[in-house]
Amino acid sequence: MSKRPTPEDIARRAGRLGGKAGLLGLLMAALLLWPPHSGAAQAGAKLVAQIEEIAVPAPPGAHEPSLALHKGAVYMSWLAPAGERTRVMMAILSAEGWSAPRVVHEGTDLFVNWADFPGIAILDDGTIAVHWLARSGPSYFDYRVEIALSRDDGMSWVPPLIPHGDRSPGQHGFVSMQPTGAGGLAVIWLDAREEASAVPAMQLRATTLTGDGALGEDVAVDLQTCSCCQTSLAATGTGTILAAYRDRTDGEIRDISVARWTAEGWQAPVPVHADGWLIDGCPVNGPAIGADGHRAVVAWFTGAEGVAAVKLAFSEDGGRSFGAPVRVDGGDDGGVGGGDPVGRVDVALLGDGSALVSWVAWRAEGEDLMLCRVEPGAGCSAPAVLATNRAGASVNFPRMVRRGRDVFIAWTQPDGTGDRIEMRRVRLTQRD
Repeated sequence: MSKRPTPEDIARRAGRLGGKAGLLGLLMAALLLWPPHSGAAQAGAKLVAQIEEIAVPAPPGAHEPSLALHKGAVYMSWLAPAGERTRVMMAILSAEGWSAPRVVHEGTDLFVNWADFPGIAILDDGTIAVHWLARSGPSYFDYRVEIALSRDDGMSWVPPLIPHGDRSPGQHGFVSMQPTGAGGLAVIWLDAREEASAVPAMQLRATTLTGDGALGEDVAVDLQTCSCCQTSLAATGTGTILAAYRDRTDGEIRDISVARWTAEGWQAPVPVHADGWLIDGCPVNGPAIGADGHRAVVAWFTGAEGVAAVKLAFSEDGGRSFGAPVRVDGGDDGGVGGGDPVGRVDVALLGDGSALVSWVAWRAEGEDLMLCRVEPGAGCSAPAVLATNRAGASVNFPRMVRRGRDVFIAWTQPDGTGDRIEMRRVRLTQRD
């Protein structure tokens, strides 16, 4: 029997399988199956009523999709090659189908990476915000954040803004954007402005942006965080924004924290749970957060005590504190579907108080994209394998949005000639 990978093995392998811009070798042919095996299909019947493949308007070679939802329409951004240049693209899926794809930005200076990629958000008035990363210095990790706005469904874009006041070379990325519910946009990112100081540390910083392009103050949320894990934002609907991210202590403990933004500004972060993951390096594996009123949920990957696990915790007080976490990947039975969890999570709260979580797991046959409903105080009650990837490269970070019973999920699918974007509409089983 082969040795199960440790969390550190998973972190190293994730970098090899998921890299872009010189980090990937040749890709092998891909085979996407539904259902991948009868056990997964039988378990998935509890969760999934229907799965529909959604053809996307992205060309071959497109990768790193991000999703947003606004008034029932699904908005998607992605990256696409254009000769020697790279394009940031977007399109809108409404009841009439997809819009024509729009070019948001094109250039030769984009930072193209499997883990730090563009994102999209829609302000309350319909203004579209898309961010991407542009190189700012000689080092591979010298790059800045740029955000463009469109007020006409992506037909035209204002010149991009840089949300961070710091203009020094170094990493500025892993961005999350979230409408505030008051006509603005909250923006957070990881910021390396102090990496060259006497006490080097990556920071989590934040600002606000209006539909008119007015930037708020660039403020620090946390002065020491993990350096390359994705961040996540959610709005409670009561004027509060929640930010989830991987924190970092002086002793190299890298667990998940949540900070709250209110009318008074950013409050001190609180730990979601003391996993105690001691790892001397970034696992490139950030959390995901969802919120609705006083309820919130955070999903994350941890490798504490040498055990790879996907966990989830609920909050009933608007993100001020979180209950005991539950493990959703199957635990000691080898994982749901027999795989080893690698993380790369996304999460959405459901109307009945449960949460839907997605993650990636490895098994001998390939890489599984998993979905599960999680009840408060319980574990994964309805697992399903959405797809199995048999290519030599990874699906990277699948992204998910929910519209009622329908969940839209998109990911980068490796192909023998490059990448392509896959999307599914998953209709969840009706709950009593």
